[in-house]
Amino acid sequence: MKKITLILGGSRSGKSTYALELAKKHKKVAFIATCQGLDKEMRERIRLHKEARPRHWETFEEPKEPGKLIGKLSNSFDCILIDCLTLLVSNLVLSGNKQEQILKKIKELLSVLDKKKVRIILVSNEVGLGLVPANKLGREFRDIAGRVNQLVANKADEVFFIISGIALKIKACLPAGKEAGKWRG
Repeated sequence: MKKITLILGGSRSGKSTYALELAKKHKKVAFIATCQGLDKEMRERIRLHKEARPRHWETFEEPKEPGKLIGKLSNSFDCILIDCLTLLVSNLVLSGNKQEQILKKIKELLSVLDKKKVRIILVSNEVGLGLVPANKLGREFRDIAGRVNQLVANKADEVFFIISGIALKIKACLPAGKEAGKWRG
């Protein structure tokens, strides 16, 4: 049964750990990493994340086009986990994409995911709870990430907000034929 789950939270809130625990309930998992190891510290973080995943999971590294990758995946997976949408947005912003282009790519990703008959888990940072960034690029990134999260949360069947390692369900699956309310912000 297809179900889309979005897991939101701040940095080091436990989002990825919670996502891993959900995905471990499945046998054949495709883990899609959007992170790029551009410096030594980030490469070490990636190494630690890899060690935390079960070895039998298949890992795909796709920093900018996860929708295209997922479209090419076989139907042998019963779970697809994407970690994380915030890094995807960052990669796209730093590649020169504007908000409209990024939102279009996210809509395309959601369209591809909607066609899959598997459990889908998406991880993203909630970046709107902190200080207003001091520079234009930081504010643009925050705004785009917030809009991406809204798009994905609206499409998701369930949404969890992770605070200090504790999951708070903020959107539950609805019975067939029901639609969640839509917020435009």
